[in-house]
Amino acid sequence: MLDRHELIERYRVTDREVPRLRVNFIQSIDGAVTRDGVSGGLNNDDDKLVFDTLRMLCDVIVVGAGTVRAEGYSRVRVGDEDAAWRVAHGLAAQPPVALVTSRLDFAPSHPFFADAVVRPIVITSAASPAAARDALADVADIVVCGEERVEPDRLISELTARGLPQMLCEGGPQLFGALIEADRVDEICLTMSPVLEGGPAGRIAHGETAATREMALLHVITAGDMLFLRYERR
Repeated sequence: MLDRHELIERYRVTDREVPRLRVNFIQSIDGAVTRDGVSGGLNNDDDKLVFDTLRMLCDVIVVGAGTVRAEGYSRVRVGDEDAAWRVAHGLAAQPPVALVTSRLDFAPSHPFFADAVVRPIVITSAASPAAARDALADVADIVVCGEERVEPDRLISELTARGLPQMLCEGGPQLFGALIEADRVDEICLTMSPVLEGGPAGRIAHGETAATREMALLHVITAGDMLFLRYERR
């Protein structure tokens, strides 16, 4: 089992004032991002500890609408020990979750909002339905980041302006692809699950335009046959 205190040191960011968008994903050896439609089918206790550590260290969790639906995001919270660590280090006990959605096809009664521990943030575009923005404004902070679609540059600047510069993106592939295309990925934490999946599962990033971004390896952690990789932009 991985050591929690070691993970904190390995993943801690030196200067928290500098905006940093970190992405976290898991995939199989052959590149599948899900098993039976969800990423949780690929993980184990060590990956869960890394996952929880990254949440503990962030200011805000950023997630796309498709991932919220597929993974059943509701009542997102860090554990009591992690919350205590955050408070001791000057952070809010619980990080808010920022939902990125262009269509805003969520009802205010959706569990993501109804069961939220901290008031969520909704990142959308000016082209989203005004009536939906008004309805969700009762249960979330609505932030417009672009005219026709959510623009990654605006997303990062708006969250930073809200005092949330350490951003942890947990997917999904379309959001990750858009961030790559905009060259706004500062870091990726990738877990390699020691399985072959085959089948129709997609990859961790999907976009309309290919974009090559050079990354530098920061560390490799092994736990049994599971591999934890951390890269940052060159």
